[in-house]
Amino acid sequence: MSDPVISACSYILVHVPGFVRYGSKPRREIADHPGSALSAIENHLRSFEEVVAYPPNQVFIGNLAPDALNQIEQPWYRHPLPDASRWGPYGEIFPEETFLGVMKLADDFDLVEIEEKAVPLLKSAMKTHPFWKDADPGKISKGVDPVRIDEKIESSGSLPLYCRGRRVGCISRHHERDENLAAQVLMENLLAKASGTLALKNLLVKANVPAGEIDLILNCSEEAVGDRYNRGGGGLAKAIGELCGCVSATGCDIKAFCVGPLYALLFAFGLVKAGLYRRVAVVGGGSLAKLGMKFQGHVARGMPILEDVLGGIAFLVTENDGKSPIVRLDGIGKHDIGAGSSQQNILESLVLKPLDKMGKKITEVDKYAVELQNPEVTVSGGSGNVPLANYRMIGALAVLRKEISRPEIDRFVLEHGMPGFCPTQGHIPAAVPFLGHAMDAIQRGDLSSAMFIARGSLFLGRMTQLSDGLSFLLEKNPGQTK
Repeated sequence: MSDPVISACSYILVHVPGFVRYGSKPRREIADHPGSALSAIENHLRSFEEVVAYPPNQVFIGNLAPDALNQIEQPWYRHPLPDASRWGPYGEIFPEETFLGVMKLADDFDLVEIEEKAVPLLKSAMKTHPFWKDADPGKISKGVDPVRIDEKIESSGSLPLYCRGRRVGCISRHHERDENLAAQVLMENLLAKASGTLALKNLLVKANVPAGEIDLILNCSEEAVGDRYNRGGGGLAKAIGELCGCVSATGCDIKAFCVGPLYALLFAFGLVKAGLYRRVAVVGGGSLAKLGMKFQGHVARGMPILEDVLGGIAFLVTENDGKSPIVRLDGIGKHDIGAGSSQQNILESLVLKPLDKMGKKITEVDKYAVELQNPEVTVSGGSGNVPLANYRMIGALAVLRKEISRPEIDRFVLEHGMPGFCPTQGHIPAAVPFLGHAMDAIQRGDLSSAMFIARGSLFLGRMTQLSDGLSFLLEKNPGQTK
């Protein structure tokens, strides 16, 4: 059977300042300090123009190379890029009004109600977007009286929706006593569906693949769709595919904390290699819970709240096309149950063991993509520079193997690593945002290989103390299909 390739990538960001208050951390702080916390959040939100011009966001959609961030003075939020575009070779940055329109299109149970005065704003945003201008406006056209919104918020547990600083509607629960169908949970699931839809739609357009030719969709979002009898039962893959017109595809959801995208890609590689499916789409929508996660650190330092965007990713896995970089299936790295959970144990499993199987040295891999969280978000929140810490540990392994000397670690990090540039959306920063950059660089001849490494904290679910992880290597396609 033909070796699989990742033939196309899609990355989108959605600016959602009106939803920051519903992130897990902001929501708890607002409940404890209803006046001061919400006011602090509202006073530190960014404009759409600021989000577009923010250098890491331009890297995410492909207008800037990751290493270019090394040449931009920090803090990056104080050095916006002039003439930045919301459109990039890999995707787009969406404004909130377009996203609300897609949310309403994705709403099959009338969970979202839009006020009459807000309908023209959403319809205009949809009509002017090249991918969505032909969408059925019927759902969006049904505006409701603001008095009805007032009543639902006051007496039915509905949550208000905001755009451009004013209320535009609400989202409601769908069962009186099922907490899994409460407004907050349904909002989280619907945001994942809508942002995943934007990512998959962008993928299909960029790859010039008809939606009807997708065979399988694997969703790796961090939501838990279900009801009281089957919490986290799933179904988002097919829900996203339905909205994108993938009528010939089936699908399921892959859950593995932050390693979800790599597991989904690994399953896609295996299924294509086995000949069961020819075109598999891997998709991941954004995480509402992680909006504003570090907002207190940002506010305390007089920064804007940088966790005001949802991320979305999508990848097309196909048979070997003779040009896209190939995945080395003989060098998949995995973190075994008995491997141990120290940082060294994990990286030995994900870096050293697969490289040994392929007969490669650490220094022979041109670039390593690890957890690529934007350090400007995490350092101010007390979590440190996650990518840098990972790269220094890989460099330390190279020292132990006598491939470099200890004084050369900083140079190793600069040459084989990259600055983090991704929103802290859990699964979104898990190495794969570099795939588009790596594929282009390998096809240009600027790189010969790149390794993708993701790790997951299984202990967060309180069912095990274990960690998790996967890795794979991407190399230049020799140009021969079998």
